[in-house]
Amino acid sequence: MHVEQNTATPDTDADPHLWLEEVAGEAPLAWVQRQNAVAASELEGTPPFAALHARIKTILNSQDRIPYVSLHGGYYYNFWRDAAHVRGIWRRTTPEQFLLAEPAWDTVLDLDQLADVEGENWVWAGANFLHHDTRCLLELSRGGGDAAVLREFDVASRAFVADGFALPEAKTRSAWIDRDTLFVATDFGPGSMTSSGYPRIIKEWRRGTPLEQALTVFEGAPDDLAVGAAKDFTPGYEFQLIWRSISFYTNELYLRDGAALTKVDKPDDATAYTVRDQLIIELRSEWTVNGTAYPQGALLAADFRRYMQGERELAVLFTPSPTSSLDGVSATRSALLLNELDNVKNRITELRHVDGAWQRRSVAAPAFGTLDVSALDSIDSDQYFLSVTDFLTPTTLYLAQAGSDERVRLKSLPAFFDAGPCRVQQFQASSADGTAVPYFVVSGKDAAPGAERPALLYGYGGFEVSLKPFYSAVTGSAWLEQGGVYVLANIRGGGEFGPRWHQAALKEHRQRAFDDFIAVAEDLIARGLSSPRRLGIMGGSNGGLLVGAVMAQRPELFNAVVCQVPLLDMKRYHQLLAGASWMGEYGDPDDPAQWAAIARYSPYQNVHAGKRYPRVLFTTSTRDDRVHPGHARKMAARMQDQGHDVLYWENTEGGHAGAANNDQQAMMWALTYAFLLKQLG
Repeated sequence: MHVEQNTATPDTDADPHLWLEEVAGEAPLAWVQRQNAVAASELEGTPPFAALHARIKTILNSQDRIPYVSLHGGYYYNFWRDAAHVRGIWRRTTPEQFLLAEPAWDTVLDLDQLADVEGENWVWAGANFLHHDTRCLLELSRGGGDAAVLREFDVASRAFVADGFALPEAKTRSAWIDRDTLFVATDFGPGSMTSSGYPRIIKEWRRGTPLEQALTVFEGAPDDLAVGAAKDFTPGYEFQLIWRSISFYTNELYLRDGAALTKVDKPDDATAYTVRDQLIIELRSEWTVNGTAYPQGALLAADFRRYMQGERELAVLFTPSPTSSLDGVSATRSALLLNELDNVKNRITELRHVDGAWQRRSVAAPAFGTLDVSALDSIDSDQYFLSVTDFLTPTTLYLAQAGSDERVRLKSLPAFFDAGPCRVQQFQASSADGTAVPYFVVSGKDAAPGAERPALLYGYGGFEVSLKPFYSAVTGSAWLEQGGVYVLANIRGGGEFGPRWHQAALKEHRQRAFDDFIAVAEDLIARGLSSPRRLGIMGGSNGGLLVGAVMAQRPELFNAVVCQVPLLDMKRYHQLLAGASWMGEYGDPDDPAQWAAIARYSPYQNVHAGKRYPRVLFTTSTRDDRVHPGHARKMAARMQDQGHDVLYWENTEGGHAGAANNDQQAMMWALTYAFLLKQLG
């Protein structure tokens, strides 16, 4: 298979650790094995490790977890891993059975058996059903990476379809048009992938015909992020839509009608999609139409067919406030459910389009913590799942109905840890530029100021991702029950207050996210909730960049850093795997003016011998084909060469999640919390 990826001429004089970017090279993997042995030997030998590992493994494999499901053809489907099914089973039950405490499940596909028979390290990557059919497209990953094999499967016969649709491993995007036709965007050979490593060509592929004969529907540019296509199966509104992702935050949308493609008029940074007869538009920036200015973060709707004919009558479905933003939209058969976020707490609003006007009502849902909404079937059903959780309340899953506040409690997590002695508080820190930055503190009720409890500060601050209260049995048992304080920071770069909060830390303004995180750490210390000796920080992916940068800038504030699947070498991030797709977030290091801003915080370029840094545990995955493991490898090697005390652990599977199954997750988290307890506890 051809894989197109940015390459650069190595400058080994400037960077002696470039050899560690060879993911599966013999020498780099030998280095990884040596590092893993050192980390495992030390951390597995700590007093709490054995008990932590056993407890976390029990939690992750517990039969009492909520089996989250999706509805297809009258059945609830669920993918499940436990101690007896390490790779997992894909199973189904009826809605009636799901109401029971112990539903009768019917196994559709056993991934452990399939992997054994085929001699493959399969990791489940998802299933895409054809509406009102038994056929689906299964995605199976080798080792947990984003690239996956595509194979057609029939749930009626419990078998892969002989001579069915199948594609080799790639970062494929596919969608059903009908039973014998697919939209396919995949690796078609040289020149078919973008500089970010995603498909740039969409084809219509007919059953029984060679892929090379598939009809080309659309081609993006080589420097685009990716392309995709989908068909709406709602009767009467069977629109075929093509989208071109120019960058992470800009895109174009096209309506396909026969051979014709018509561009949908909208701002490039807005997200648009159809729901029945309506075009829904989510704005990332202010948009003026016919003299009316619609604010950044607003949600708009218009009659799609009339809109495509030139009419611009737009209804405003949501307008943000200084403290509120739109956290998500879910469509049922006859309603839109808006999940709004106000000061990092959710509320649900239901909208119905009746006789050309939108009717609105507030859903009577719990007014605390985090609410998540998921429609069962946006075409045929008005039912939806409502998930309710917070830091100390075990997650509960309800079945709800649009138009009603009545709901049925389906499943709930048990109390995996004793939350009785704990409390949740929300504070604000003042960042370097005076911006108020909220954060949550989960601690013991008796945690008096000045007690200097071990505290773990977690953050992300990127890609408009909101961090909300959540129930974590692992964090609760491995940290809170050990007397630790858990802190969640809602820094800029995230989406907690909508696009403005995110865009405030884009590109040359990235330092604001780091300043916010530092301000939270300083505020914790000022309140007497922790101290530099007892304060640790943790983050993954973009959050790994966050903790790496903050460690380099303010090392005196912390005594432990957990840096997971991170970006760290921001000079080369855009040349590694999917890195080029994030230039809309960070900027272009090849542009001298942009590199001047990036260089001031890029962790790999800003650690030095002779400085004292908190101890670091780097974790990553060999199979991460999104954020290159070279970032963590090189950072660990550079800091070790400079004489700093760091630990490194790389899972050989797992993709960007860092682990491919529950056993690997248990090991990763046991090592992580053993490290934190040793450093801070």
